[in-house]
Amino acid sequence: MRRAIDLIDGSDVPLTLEELAAKMDMSPAHFQRLFSQWVGVSPKRYQQYLALGQAKLLLRDRQTMLETSDAVGLSGSGRLHDLFLRWEAMSPGEFAREGDGLGIRWGWFESPFGPALVMGTEKGICGIAFAGETGEEEAMRDLTGRWPRAQFVEDPMMLRPWVLRAFGAAEAGLDPAPLFLIGAPFQIKVWEALLAIPSGHVTTYSDIAGAIGHPKAVRAVGTAVGRNPISWLIPCHRALRKSGALGGYHWGLPVKRAILAWESARAEA
Repeated sequence: MRRAIDLIDGSDVPLTLEELAAKMDMSPAHFQRLFSQWVGVSPKRYQQYLALGQAKLLLRDRQTMLETSDAVGLSGSGRLHDLFLRWEAMSPGEFAREGDGLGIRWGWFESPFGPALVMGTEKGICGIAFAGETGEEEAMRDLTGRWPRAQFVEDPMMLRPWVLRAFGAAEAGLDPAPLFLIGAPFQIKVWEALLAIPSGHVTTYSDIAGAIGHPKAVRAVGTAVGRNPISWLIPCHRALRKSGALGGYHWGLPVKRAILAWESARAEA
């Protein structure tokens, strides 16, 4: 499905079901069935979600006003594809020590949006990077550079149950995917606001600034959104510019577009 998304996203014109199936070495019926099972809609409908104007439609029709999200129940059942997450944050003093004395396990995993580098402590996932656009070496350099004094140990087996839960594996008996937020107090406020945006909805940087009590700090909010270390689970991809433009995305705009399209399709389905 990742290869199919790349084909769709890289084409200047809509691709027919037959063209996509041929490129994937599948029969049209088999490809349609697999694609619809994963995304929730047909390849044709999915291509509409990747259209240039889709972000503006999302902003118009599915914008979440964070100030009222709790009152209308949007911050609970709808977010993160109905996954249950628990999270805690590092104290400001611990953050200032740049990970000194912190043991961080890491591993590479396949995800719906390309290779994912996942990092975590005994308290939970502290980093997810997508390497499809940046490359694996740059993704590793980026995350390890955030906590330069930490001790990094490759240990994918320790992280695997959390990763399965994070990307929606419906396996019985899995514990919730815990998150460990490592950041400055202002950043954590922004990331907490992002967690209140339901899947299939979007918000703006200015709305986030207002929700955390700093309405004039739009630029600082944008920086904090961009520094979110736990991509996907802390949904920084749901923050758009007020104009409806996608804005930036730390791991590449094609990844952001694919995630938003996937969430929109799932929400419709």
